[in-house]
Amino acid sequence: MDNEPLQEFPQQNEDKEGETSEQRPNLVTRWMERLAHLGLGEITSRIGTNVLAILLVVVVVWLLQRANLGGTSSLPAASNLTPVPTSPVSQLPVEIAFALDGIPRQAELHTTIPSRPRMDVITYTVQKGDNVFVIADKFGLKPTTILFGNYETLKDRPDLIQEGQKLNILPVDGTFYEWQGTESLTKVAEVFGVDSESIISFPGNHLDPDAIGDLSHPNIAAGTWLIVPGGKREFTSWTAPAQLVQSNPTTNVWGPGVCAGISYVQVGYGTFVYPTTEHWLSGTPFRPDLRHFGVDFAGAQGNSVFATDAGTVVYSGWNDWGYGNLVIIDHGNGWQSLYAHLSAINVGCGQNVGQGDLIGLVGMTGGTSTGPHLHFELFNSTYGRVNPLDYLP
Repeated sequence: MDNEPLQEFPQQNEDKEGETSEQRPNLVTRWMERLAHLGLGEITSRIGTNVLAILLVVVVVWLLQRANLGGTSSLPAASNLTPVPTSPVSQLPVEIAFALDGIPRQAELHTTIPSRPRMDVITYTVQKGDNVFVIADKFGLKPTTILFGNYETLKDRPDLIQEGQKLNILPVDGTFYEWQGTESLTKVAEVFGVDSESIISFPGNHLDPDAIGDLSHPNIAAGTWLIVPGGKREFTSWTAPAQLVQSNPTTNVWGPGVCAGISYVQVGYGTFVYPTTEHWLSGTPFRPDLRHFGVDFAGAQGNSVFATDAGTVVYSGWNDWGYGNLVIIDHGNGWQSLYAHLSAINVGCGQNVGQGDLIGLVGMTGGTSTGPHLHFELFNSTYGRVNPLDYLP
């Protein structure tokens, strides 16, 4: 092809209205300023950017189609290429891909709110099957915190819990104290084993440090309930009185763990709580016809096992009948409870335990255990072996 001389173009071209190319940007600028005054500048700019991006996509696609149809493509033959999965956006030029795949600001109908630690006391309604230990586990608290937060209802007694009760659930482990209006905050803190600053600064108490004044006579309204983070106090023992027994308690199960020389037995309440955190059965139910005299509660290896009622340990150790590590508690009122296949035993012979005390851990010891679970039995001196589910809440 012969080289043609370059043509010179005038710097200014007149249009039909006599407006030069140099003046047109001034009109665009004026229009943009007007839109900006109306609050539409950003929207117009965004729309223009998106329209330009779409036009560029159309042009690129059209050029690629023309190149393929014309057979003039200098790309390698398709048979020599290894297909690589890519997204449609990644196949476009960088500028276009960024325009399409960027992070535009847009209205979102749903907002994800990050979880924050709870700082206030909430109310919980006791459900069927609940006990102090299950509720504490639900909220990641210690059982004592459930009692300390609800003395008016539970009187420090786990057995008083009933379905439908309203309980205070503290946000952290500690105690709950009603301010009387005449006491010293320093003395109150000492009673609970904490410093006064921890009470004042805890957000859930909604106290203004600048308005507290003298700690011996603080400006706290009478009747105000205060959360005492980490606070502890003495409480009524969960165990019941012991009674003298005429002879060493006997058990229906014999083995190396049988206890001897017991002359006193802790008397239970006569009510029972679930012996572990799981309440559903994972194995054989109560089937006396199959000589399965208990129920198998589900549980992971190492889950806590609790005393179903207050009493005295009368068997603690290994058992050769297939129970593995075994604990039996005599409750001093005609009842005994049995806990089998434990991975660990936390109590010894003759030890008095309270209702809900930790006595061992869920395991799978013993020849008849095929997986981690708690085998649990209840025996009554009058009724014999009974179905535990008939006596649990």
